[in-house]
Amino acid sequence: MEDTQDVKEYATPDVKINDLLQAHPDAFIALLECGMGCVSCPSAAVETLAEACVVHGLDVDDVCHYVNHSLAEKEQQ
Repeated sequence: MEDTQDVKEYATPDVKINDLLQAHPDAFIALLECGMGCVSCPSAAVETLAEACVVHGLDVDDVCHYVNHSLAEKEQQ
């Protein structure tokens, strides 16, 4: 995936997963690809991306980077 400095921040550590998915439905696939398989569980309504990353043993900065780049790529299509 192309790495640019001007990638919009759709995903941030403090965003609630449900809010991210409502605003950007394509984030669902990106989160699954990162290993976050329970994005549709009830916790997603109240859990931040950072909290979910801790539970899943994922680095929140890596997940944000991947999701933001994936969404930016979709936006350019």
